[in-house]
Amino acid sequence: MATADTVPITAQCLCKAHTFTTLVPRTKLPLQAWCCHCDSCRHATGALYACVTPWLGPTGEVRNANMRRYVFTSKFTILSCGTCSTPMFFHGQTEGGEDTLTVMTGTLNNDSAPNLIKIVDHIFVGDTIDGGASMWLRRPNEDGSVPRRWRAGKDTSEELDYNWPGTKSLLDARDKSGPDEIPLRCHCKGVNLVLRRGDADFAAMKQNELPWFVEPTSHKLLTSFDACNSCRSTLGVDVINWAFALLQHIGFPASDSVDQPSFPQTTTDLKAAISSQKRDPRLGTLAMYESSPGVQRYFCSRCSASVFYAVDDRQELVDVAIGLLASPSGARAEPFLAWAFGSDVNARDDVVGGWRENLVKSIQKEAEAWRIERGYPKSWKRIAKEEAERVS
Repeated sequence: MATADTVPITAQCLCKAHTFTTLVPRTKLPLQAWCCHCDSCRHATGALYACVTPWLGPTGEVRNANMRRYVFTSKFTILSCGTCSTPMFFHGQTEGGEDTLTVMTGTLNNDSAPNLIKIVDHIFVGDTIDGGASMWLRRPNEDGSVPRRWRAGKDTSEELDYNWPGTKSLLDARDKSGPDEIPLRCHCKGVNLVLRRGDADFAAMKQNELPWFVEPTSHKLLTSFDACNSCRSTLGVDVINWAFALLQHIGFPASDSVDQPSFPQTTTDLKAAISSQKRDPRLGTLAMYESSPGVQRYFCSRCSASVFYAVDDRQELVDVAIGLLASPSGARAEPFLAWAFGSDVNARDDVVGGWRENLVKSIQKEAEAWRIERGYPKSWKRIAKEEAERVS
């Protein structure tokens, strides 16, 4: 039972099959957390980073739980829900053989103390090439403190200031240099797909005929910042970045596709393909959890990475987990994606009154500041919205 001196903290997966609660002394708040931006964490979650803090409850309860285990590295195992695939914990051991257990912050309840989490470090930022999400996580804490950024491990690699990478090294918003398709794959590569440009299809369309998520000039795909409870619980990260794509532009690698059927073109066909008794082996470890009627969340059944968000009433469209994209330009895959830096964060109402409210406000504010700093244009959707509000 909570007291004036303690705060209850609960970690829970999306389907609520796994719930762990512990009491934490208020004197230990805020809990120090760190964000890992390495290639492996991105491809094991689907998010642009993994953010963790030490789990201060009994470790035995977690270690003995009937959770899916994936050997992530020689040092760490990911513990996730076998039903909804939420990655919940990283279990490891010190060199002395002692257990370490960290919890994904996105699985924590939002109604704890307002200063529950303090991000103190961004590690393996060098893997992102373009800075990844660390560029809008510069001042995520309630006290305004700035996390330190490290090229690789904390205290064992070069510390990076927030001028890295320089804005001159980043792509112009219209730049589409690079390949016409990029890998879309999870950490274990059980899900191994590609995202292809839709230029050939979009070029023949008038501007008012383009899908709502296609940038009218560059034909890049719109991205989102999402704070909804379901998405953060699914990926274990507090704010998720999705990209919107037509299923017809997602496929199997060419080497696997000679004289073979294409990737499913509608959400109904995708759902049927996953559950078919004659399942296409090229679907690999792709699995599905129906989180609510008509809503499907696709993930890797081995390493737990989220892959797609789909709904029945958007038959040709899925949300793609950006962390799975392997673009040579960097983690944000900017030659393919049109970023809505500074636009409203989706589902902000889900965080109001909880410790994440300040984090979400900070992310939107910092994303806008960085957009201006690098000279990146406002998204066309935002311009249209602001113009409509101006004349109303």
